[in-house]
Amino acid sequence: MAGTDELSESPVERERRPVAELDRTGRVELGVDLLAHLEHESLSLSEAVDRIESVTTNPALTREILDTAELRGVIEREDGRLRTRRGGTYVRFEQQVVERTGDYECRRCGASLLTGHFVKFEAGELGPFGPSCVRKVLGRE
Repeated sequence: MAGTDELSESPVERERRPVAELDRTGRVELGVDLLAHLEHESLSLSEAVDRIESVTTNPALTREILDTAELRGVIEREDGRLRTRRGGTYVRFEQQVVERTGDYECRRCGASLLTGHFVKFEAGELGPFGPSCVRKVLGRE
C-alpha cells in the first residue's frame, strides 16, 4: 500500500532522507525544525523566509511552515518579525552537521561543491550547503 513505508519509518530512517525526497508534510516538519533551531531570538520575516527557502521556494508551503511553527509555539510573529520561543535548541555543529565529499550544488546559493555540509534534524536532512551558507541558514552569520 502506498505511503505505508513512510509511516513505518523510524526517526533515524527519516533523518537520512534528503529534502528532495520529502513530501509536503515532511517539508513542513523540516521547516519547523529549522525554525526551532535558529540561533537568533528575533529576525525579520524576510530573513526567516530566506532560511526556509533551503527547504522550499513554494510560497504556500512557506506560509504553512510559518503557520505550523506558530501554532506549535516555536515562533511568535509580530510586526514583520519572528521571535523564537525555544531557547537552547540551536544546532550542534559537531553532532548535527556532517560533511560529505562528492559533486554537489549548494541549496542556498547554487555554487558547485566538492564537500557538502548536511544538517541532520529529526524531520530529515537539509543540504548540501557550502561552509558559509550552512552558517547563514542556521543563523550563525
